[in-house]
Amino acid sequence: MSKSIRIGTRDSELALWQAHKVKSLLEQEGYHPILKPVKSTGDLNLQEPLYEMGITGIFTKTLDVALLKGEIDIAVHSMKDVPTALPKGVVEAAVLPRANTSDIFIHKGLDNFSSKQTIATGSLRRKAQWLGRYPHHEVVNLRGNVNTRLQKLEDNPWAGAIFAAAGLERINLKPDQHTELDWMIPAPAQGAMLVVTMDTNTFCKAALEPLNHEETAMAVNVEREFLKTLEGGCTAPIGALATVEDDELKLKAGLFSLDGTEQYIIEESTPLDHVDGFGKRCAELVLQQGGDQIMKELRKIL
Repeated sequence: MSKSIRIGTRDSELALWQAHKVKSLLEQEGYHPILKPVKSTGDLNLQEPLYEMGITGIFTKTLDVALLKGEIDIAVHSMKDVPTALPKGVVEAAVLPRANTSDIFIHKGLDNFSSKQTIATGSLRRKAQWLGRYPHHEVVNLRGNVNTRLQKLEDNPWAGAIFAAAGLERINLKPDQHTELDWMIPAPAQGAMLVVTMDTNTFCKAALEPLNHEETAMAVNVEREFLKTLEGGCTAPIGALATVEDDELKLKAGLFSLDGTEQYIIEESTPLDHVDGFGKRCAELVLQQGGDQIMKELRKIL
């Protein structure tokens, strides 16, 4: 086990926390990992909304290239940022136990949602669901890593902004002034961390196998199958959350128009021994209910 494992990661505080987590787990298994932070395209361009940059997997592309070129051995991602189709030769090696899946609203003392307010988020999924509930609000674009977005919220006269709870909790930045949005369907795989490697790298695949959390992996793969079947990328207004309860897997998922006026939401369950293809079947239900028209419109824009 003397061979070192080079861990590729973005260089934001949250990404480094995630990479250090994997590094610590590998050290407990007796390996010798080292971190290799890189700057991603998504971090370098903070002005354009993600969906206007024309790239799926914008936060994973740089690490994918480094992995394919042999500059790193494994890469650690927030799984919700990872495209449903991995680059040729790259495989999922471990999905870590899932953290908080919720979206939260960080506010500046807002107690009157009925009045006209300005809310910030860089996510079309969050924007669509927010406008579906509060159509009188204005939603403005908010980009950058967690620290950058928190600072922008502080510097601007917005009523608040929407964040993933997991990221803030991991780096101890979750403020007291927040509201959990239990009505908002999270992004597929939100709260989960994914470690990838090359399919030919048998050493790293064996090293990462003990880190894989089977229940989380099952749930997020159903969610990502739902996303893939709808042909929606990471930026599309699509939410999905699968949970395992007793001997069943339950999925709540939705597809939304950009302005939130149309939404197709399903809640389905299946026995654990019938999970294969479940995400696809649920997506097909959404398409049959009318979601196919929303997807046609989205493809013209995204």
